[in-house]
Amino acid sequence: MPDALLDGLRGLVGPANVLTGIELGPYVIEGRTPDAAVFPRSVAEVVGVLALATEAELPVVPWGGGTAAAVGLPAARAGIVLGLSRMTRLVEHEPGDLTATVEAGVTVAGLQSALRARGQWLSLDPPDAERATVGGVVAADASGPRRHLYGTPRDLLIGVTVVTAEGAVVRGGGKVVKNVAGYDLPKLFIGSYGTLGVVVEATVKLRPLPDAERLVCASFDRLKDAGDAVRALMSSDLVPNAVELLDGAAAAALGAGAGLGAALVVGFDGLDEQVVWQCDELARLVTSLGGRDPRALPPEAWARLAPAARAAVGQPVAVMSFALLPTQVTETMEQGANAARARGFHTAWAAHASVGVVSAAIAPEPARPEPAPLAAVLAEWREMAHAGGGRATLEWAPLAVKAQVPVWDDPGAAGRIMQRIKREFDPRNVLNPGRFVAGI
Repeated sequence: MPDALLDGLRGLVGPANVLTGIELGPYVIEGRTPDAAVFPRSVAEVVGVLALATEAELPVVPWGGGTAAAVGLPAARAGIVLGLSRMTRLVEHEPGDLTATVEAGVTVAGLQSALRARGQWLSLDPPDAERATVGGVVAADASGPRRHLYGTPRDLLIGVTVVTAEGAVVRGGGKVVKNVAGYDLPKLFIGSYGTLGVVVEATVKLRPLPDAERLVCASFDRLKDAGDAVRALMSSDLVPNAVELLDGAAAAALGAGAGLGAALVVGFDGLDEQVVWQCDELARLVTSLGGRDPRALPPEAWARLAPAARAAVGQPVAVMSFALLPTQVTETMEQGANAARARGFHTAWAAHASVGVVSAAIAPEPARPEPAPLAAVLAEWREMAHAGGGRATLEWAPLAVKAQVPVWDDPGAAGRIMQRIKREFDPRNVLNPGRFVAGI
């Protein structure tokens, strides 16, 4: 990086907020070290950093908590990490309207703590909420088990402020729930992985804190039986806020017990007497279908639920996620595990079963594998997803594997539209170049 550019960044945000050299260790992506990491404190400083980077034609990697930093492909050349960890203000909270506007660098856990003191909460529970930031959650469209009842960022984001690569400050949506004027610009940035702009503020819908919440786990001898219980639950009168299906390995990582064939984990919230009644009804339902020992899990199990598959294999060599029809979840989990086992790998699987979102982590037995066999398993998994009308994303894998197995599915004709939008928002291809779908 030219000294003049480095001096310009230091003058803009302060020398202490520009990291170089060995200080960049936490921001290395796939073995590639950025030239610098810069931490602005305001929207104006974000504009200034992007203006300097764009003029120098250096890639910029927006960085919240880094929880999704390995998703996609890293930029082909070194550039600047734009960290938002200093932008953590609760800008505005309207308890009567059940809305809040926050800076993008606040962590989800930090925001929940501030809202909880006022009797409200943001009904999002992404993995690693202590690190995940609101801006990062929007950019990665991240969510967790409670998405069954409360949805994803698309359902909760009502306004956004974004800085484009050329330094334009773009505001979309509003600060009230009933906002119908103009294009729904916020949804364009949800799940864009920082390729269209840097999210600097978000306005979200809130909910009152429930009086009670409980997480119930039931054990099954076979994954198929647990899947049958999911279908029975979804056709019942019960109203869960989470419906999670775990194979034996993921169930053990959750703390549900070792040696299980599968586990069904269901959450309920609301008035205390309603929660108690629903838990009792669930116990009767699963017991009639072969479930054993339905029991309440401790509150801390919520945080272990979303990453259960990854945690089950210790250090996975790859993680793939699937979006499927809910009716395809159990079959995909079983077929995928068998395909990996046939090539000498062991796996762990977990699913937001009611919405068809599945996560699979894979590890070798016992030695580190060559890229080719691992790539063959991942390619077979993707074919399985496509055969059922779904799609697959390679969330994490070594670069050697990503070179053989595409991270993203082929977007088809939609890819050309996405590329055109990218050119409109980022004509110099500065923001996360090459990371996203269709080489965006």
